[in-house]
Amino acid sequence: MILAAIDIGSNAARLLITEVKNEADGKTVFNKLNLVRVPLRLGFDVFENRLISPERQQMFLETMEAFQHLMKAYKVEAVKACATSAMRDAKNAAEIIDRVKAETGIEIEVISGDTEANMVYENHVAENMDNDHSYMYIDVGGGSTEISFFSNGILVFKKSFNIGTIRILKKMVTEVEWEELKNMLKAVTKGHKEVVAIGSGGNINKVFSLSKKKDGKPLHIDLLRDYFKELESVSLEERIAKYNLRADRADVIVPALQIYVNVMRWAGAQEIYVPKIGLADGLVQHLWQEVKNN
Repeated sequence: MILAAIDIGSNAARLLITEVKNEADGKTVFNKLNLVRVPLRLGFDVFENRLISPERQQMFLETMEAFQHLMKAYKVEAVKACATSAMRDAKNAAEIIDRVKAETGIEIEVISGDTEANMVYENHVAENMDNDHSYMYIDVGGGSTEISFFSNGILVFKKSFNIGTIRILKKMVTEVEWEELKNMLKAVTKGHKEVVAIGSGGNINKVFSLSKKKDGKPLHIDLLRDYFKELESVSLEERIAKYNLRADRADVIVPALQIYVNVMRWAGAQEIYVPKIGLADGLVQHLWQEVKNN
């Protein structure tokens, strides 16, 4: 069965097309057929003006039309489309969602930060980890950071914080918000086994590929600190040229590293695994459960 997930984030929109197969041994296998990313950058409008501008609305609509054509070409049988922080904050989100539905047939659901966190860790990455550590999922986006903390295989804590890369670039994250995050992380992890971080989001994936580490190997917090200092010290143009970054990645990667380093530091985590999971992967798994149960 061919399924699709659309993740409309504050920095980019992603379409993930996946073939789901049941193997002879009863295992379900998810094969990625295509992943398309369009840098809509909705957060740059929304976090300042609480509105998505007409120009970006048009980009949004054209992107959804393109996604619809791709899904037809792949013969997608079911789709789940969700929007996160920027659309949660946009006053004109409802009318844009109605327009997309009318013109493309795609139904977009604006999900809460908690639901977003659920969708990400539904990839069950921690199930493959040992019992000697506790695990913290850190999903950094343009508008928010979702944190889920597991100890002894049990979800202990889950929260969405309005601390995201675009909000930091726009100087919209206060010291009070950083302090709240710090105090909460220290309180939540106290008395638990040593914390290992699991990162998701385009920025940590990019840092992982820059590191040239083998898949499955963790990144140390000191390496993230080094990348933060190095990237922060050069201009946007130099970042793009020297590190082969897209323009829409080069600006947000620095605040993303700031978030990962802070969260890891306050949680007492020395290492972070980057299993290339994201909201779109969680959405596909969620959709598969829905399709199976109907």
